Amino acid sequence: MFKVLGFLKKSIGKILLIIGLLIGMAICDLSLPDYTSRIINVGVQQGGIERVLPEILRKTTLEDLTLFVSSEEKDFLFSHYQLLEKENLSQKEYETYQKKYPLLEKESLYHLNSLSKEEKDQLEEILTKPMLVVSLLSSEEEESQKIQEKIYEGLPESMRNLPLLTIFRGMEQEQISSFVSSFETQFSAFPESIATQSAIAFLRQEYETIGLSTDQLQTNYIFSSGAKMLGIALLNMTFAILVGYFGSRTAARLALDLRNAVFEKVMKFGTTELKQYGVSSLITRTTNDVQQVQMMMVFMLRTLIYAPIIGVGGVIKALHTNASMTWIIALAVGCVFSLVIFLFALAIPKFKVIQKLIDRLNQVTREILTGIPVIRAFSNQKKEEERFDVANRNLKKTTLFVDRIMSMAMPTMMFVMNSIAILIVWQGAHGIDRGIMQVGDMLAFIQYTMQIVMAFLMVSMFSIMFPRANVSASRIAEVLNTVPAVQDKEKPKEFSKRIQGLVEFKNVSFRYPDSDEDVLTDISFTAEPGKTTAFIGSTGSGKSTLINLIPRFFDVTDGQILVDGVDIRDVSLSDLRYKIGFVPQKGVLFSGTIASNIGYGKENMSEEELRRAARIAQAEEFIEEKEKKYQSPISQGGTNVSGGQKQRLSIARAIAMNPEIYIFDDSFSALDFQTDAKLRKALYQETKGSTVFIVAQRISTILHADQIIVLNEGKIVGKGKHKELLKKCDIYREIAESQLTKEELENE
Repeated sequence: MFKVLGFLKKSIGKILLIIGLLIGMAICDLSLPDYTSRIINVGVQQGGIERVLPEILRKTTLEDLTLFVSSEEKDFLFSHYQLLEKENLSQKEYETYQKKYPLLEKESLYHLNSLSKEEKDQLEEILTKPMLVVSLLSSEEEESQKIQEKIYEGLPESMRNLPLLTIFRGMEQEQISSFVSSFETQFSAFPESIATQSAIAFLRQEYETIGLSTDQLQTNYIFSSGAKMLGIALLNMTFAILVGYFGSRTAARLALDLRNAVFEKVMKFGTTELKQYGVSSLITRTTNDVQQVQMMMVFMLRTLIYAPIIGVGGVIKALHTNASMTWIIALAVGCVFSLVIFLFALAIPKFKVIQKLIDRLNQVTREILTGIPVIRAFSNQKKEEERFDVANRNLKKTTLFVDRIMSMAMPTMMFVMNSIAILIVWQGAHGIDRGIMQVGDMLAFIQYTMQIVMAFLMVSMFSIMFPRANVSASRIAEVLNTVPAVQDKEKPKEFSKRIQGLVEFKNVSFRYPDSDEDVLTDISFTAEPGKTTAFIGSTGSGKSTLINLIPRFFDVTDGQILVDGVDIRDVSLSDLRYKIGFVPQKGVLFSGTIASNIGYGKENMSEEELRRAARIAQAEEFIEEKEKKYQSPISQGGTNVSGGQKQRLSIARAIAMNPEIYIFDDSFSALDFQTDAKLRKALYQETKGSTVFIVAQRISTILHADQIIVLNEGKIVGKGKHKELLKKCDIYREIAESQLTKEELENE
C-alpha cells in the first residue's frame, strides 16, 4: 500500500488544500448545533435576550438593584451606566435616545456604555443575583408570593402594607446584606440555567416597561442567527464541493499514474513474467485493482481526514454542552465498534477471493472470445457457456455474500443512532425537568452525538473498504516490484561498427525457470551476414526457443550469444532489437491501417518504403485491390484479413525496418507454394547484406539456405547444406522424404 501511496507525491499540494478545506467543513458543521441551541434557548425561551446585561434600565430599577450589591460593585455599576438627562447630553443625542426609548420623556433612564468582554462578564455576574432578589420581591407568581409572605412575617405590623422594595430602600446596608445572606443558600441551589432564565424574565419585563418591543427583539435575534446559520451552511457546501472536486482529481491522477506505471512495467516483462502472472490477471490489475485503489482514495480524502476532526470536535463540544451525558456517547461508539468487528470477521476474508474470481472470469472470457472459431467448429458453445456460467456464478455468490453483509450495516447503524437519540431525549427530559439543562442544549447534544457516531462510522466504513483496496494495492505493488529476468545492465556496451549482423552461439544451453531439464543443450554455430541459416526439426525440438534467445526474449542459462562480437547481455535491449526484424510464428496486427502496421517499427516512414516492403512481402497485390489501399483499416488482431495476408503484412513490417538481422519463425506456413517461392526469391535479392534466420516446417522453404541446422530434443544433430544433410543426417533425410518425392529431391 505504501508503494502505491508513494504516487501521491505529485498531488501533495492538493492534499494539503483538501485538509484545509476539511478543517473548514468540520468547523462549520460543529458550529451549526450551537446556533440551533441558541435559537431555542435565547431566541425562543429568552425572547432574544442573550445575556443578563441590560442595555437600558430605569433609574428606579438600577437603584433597586444596587440595594443588593456591595459598595464596590455599586461603584462599578454606576461607572458603566450613563444617566440619560438633558443636562448630560446634546440636543441631538437626547432626541436620538428619546426616539429609541419613548419613556425617557417621563422617567430618567440609564444606558450601558461600551464594554470589553471581561467587563461584560463581570457586570453580568454582579447583576444576576440582584435581579433574582428584585424579581422575587416584586413578582406576583405563586412561588414568589410564598417567599414574600415569609419576609412579611419577620417585619413589624406597621410595615406589612408597604411594598417590600420600598421597605428595603429605607434599610441600612448592613440589614440588607444580612437579608441577602439569609437567601444565599437558596440562591446557590438554583441551577445556572434557572437563575439566568429568572434574570432574563425580569429583564424582559423591564424592557417592556421602558417601551422596547421584545417581540421585535426576539424576531431580530432569530433572523440574525438563522442568517448566520445559512451563511455557514453555504460556506460548508462550498467547502464540500471543492473537497469533492479536488479529491476526485487527486484520486483520478493517482489511478492514471498507477495504470501508466503498471503498463510500463508490463511492457518490460519478458515471457517468463507474462507467464507468471497471466494476461487476464495483468488486465485485472491494470483496471479493476487500480479502480479499487482509486475508490478508496476518494473516500479517504473526503471522509477519513474529516472524520477524526469532526469526532474530536464533537466530543469537546458535547462535553461543553453537558458533561453528565457523555456515557451515552461511549455507549454509542461501543455499539458501532461491535457492529464493525462483526462485519470485519465476515466480510474481509472474502475480498481477496473476489479479486481472484474476477481474474478467473477475465481468463475464461478471454479464452472463449479468442477461441470462438474453434468452439463453433466443434459445436462446444453449450459447454463453454456452462464454463463461463460457473465462473460468473462463483463471483456472483461471493459478491452477493459481501454485499448482503454490507447492506446490513446502514440499517443497523440507523437503528443505533435513533436509539441513542431517544436515550438522549429521555435523559435530557429529566435534566430539563430538574432545571439543569435547557431544551436547546439537549438538541445540540443530540446533534453532536450523531456527528461523533457518524465520524466513527466513516472510519469504520473506511476500515471495511481498506482491506479490499489493500489487496488490490498489494497486487499492483507485486507487479511494480517484479524485477524482469531480462533487463539492461547499468552501463551497457555498444555494438562494433566494423561488423554488422554476425551472430555466434557459443555452447548455449537454456531451461525455462519452472523446468528441471534443459530445452536447449550445448548449441554452437555461426550465422554470417549475407547468408541464410535455417532451423528444422520435429515439433518440440526447440527451434522457436532458440531463435527467441537472439532478441533476448529469454536469457541463456549457460554459454554466450554474440552479435557483432559483443555478448547480447552486455548491450541495451533497444540497441539489440533495433538490429533485428522479427516475424513471429503467429502474425500479429494492430488496429489501425495497413500503412500503420507496415510502418510500425519506424516513425515517419515514406510511402516509397512502405511500397517496397509490401512488394518484397508479396502483399502489394491484395493491398492495391482494396478501395483505400494503404489506408485500408485493420481491425483489432487483424480479424478482417486472411491468415496469409496477415502473415505477409507481418513480414512486410520486418522488411520495412531494413534490419541487419532477419528472424522468420515459421512465418511462411500460411502461404501457398507459389507465393512462398516468390517471397523467398525477393527476400534473397533484397537482403543480401543481412543475416537471415528461418524456422520452417517445410523442406521446400529452406532448400537453398546457406546453412541448415537440424534440432532434435534441444540438441544439434545435423549442420550443413541440403545435399550434405541428406547424406549424413538421418533425421533430416526422414523429414525430407516425408515431404518430397524421390524425383523432387533429385531435382532439387
